[in-house]
Amino acid sequence: MEENNKPVVHLISKPENMLKTIYTACRTCYSALSPYEIYNSTDDENKMLNLIEKVVASGHYSTIEHIQVTFAISNVSRACTHQLVRHRHMSFSQKSQRYVKEKGQFDYIIPPTIARDEELKKKFENFMGEISKVYCEFTEAGIPAEDARAVLPNAAASSIVASLNLREMIHLANLRLCTRAQYEIRTMIKMMCDELVKVEPWLKPYLVPKCERLGYCDEDKSCGRKPKLAQ
Repeated sequence: MEENNKPVVHLISKPENMLKTIYTACRTCYSALSPYEIYNSTDDENKMLNLIEKVVASGHYSTIEHIQVTFAISNVSRACTHQLVRHRHMSFSQKSQRYVKEKGQFDYIIPPTIARDEELKKKFENFMGEISKVYCEFTEAGIPAEDARAVLPNAAASSIVASLNLREMIHLANLRLCTRAQYEIRTMIKMMCDELVKVEPWLKPYLVPKCERLGYCDEDKSCGRKPKLAQ
């Protein structure tokens, strides 16, 4: 992806004591101590990580749902955000094409398969220019932005605030980091994972394609990274 075509992703909110919070949730299920006593009982990172790994591996995912993270995302296409908002257990606030009127040429994202061919890239840019002219003609004629937006393409750039719990974050990574995922959303999710791992490095083994966690590929078509599940 060209640099100006890449998503811009920032982690803007997360719990201060993520590891301890999850550890407390895990221990509470198996301890006579109160949750607050458990929370204050240890700062041993290895001890906390070992328990969390065992509990999550057993499928006890409610323990990681207590963690909520929020990302500020921009310079992504509407095609990309349309895919993102299909995911459950997430909250979104997106730039509205109804209330935000485009002035002049709207920003857009060029798919890398088109951008690498100069002739096709030029055709794409010219077409975006034509759409922009029609859009501006409509709004200048008094057509509300909520109706003029009907001509805007999936390539139109957008921005979005996305919040999700850690269980959904891991699920999102497992699905969208797969090489079969569409390139733009795969790039965006990888950047989200990288932002989170910067501050919570212990999460790196969880924020991977699903084949890394399963040990096999369950897709119809495999990239060859892992063996296909035997039928």
